[in-house]
Amino acid sequence: MGKIESSCIIDDDPIAIYGIKKSMKEIDFCNKIVIYNNGQDAIDGLNSMVEDGMELPSIILLDLNMPIMDGWEFLDDFIKIPNCNTEKVTIYIISSSIDPRDIIKAKNYSLVSNYILKPIKSNDLLKLLSDIGTQ
Repeated sequence: MGKIESSCIIDDDPIAIYGIKKSMKEIDFCNKIVIYNNGQDAIDGLNSMVEDGMELPSIILLDLNMPIMDGWEFLDDFIKIPNCNTEKVTIYIISSSIDPRDIIKAKNYSLVSNYILKPIKSNDLLKLLSDIGTQ
């Protein structure tokens, strides 16, 4: 099975981040994990990557409910990043919300590939790799 170069976790829950990182390491998901604790830090960090000529992470795991800037606001700002490689980025919403309105709203964003309920497990990550064609 192939793995991706880098992924990004945007979540304010340290326990969720720990669990996702542990699952990623178990299945050798990626070479590099970038973590941001809210949408604003993520937008700033990703913009810096673009300015430095770096490639954005292939997969972004995005929580919806965070302080400062939530997942929806992040998505609205992310599409404004002036960069030619944003189309190579696949975004997955990760949330504990089972509200059907959130799931429907996520489908309205062309950048969002899927909506995954927390906690994220190794099998969820293996499916992501399969979905993006690394296997």
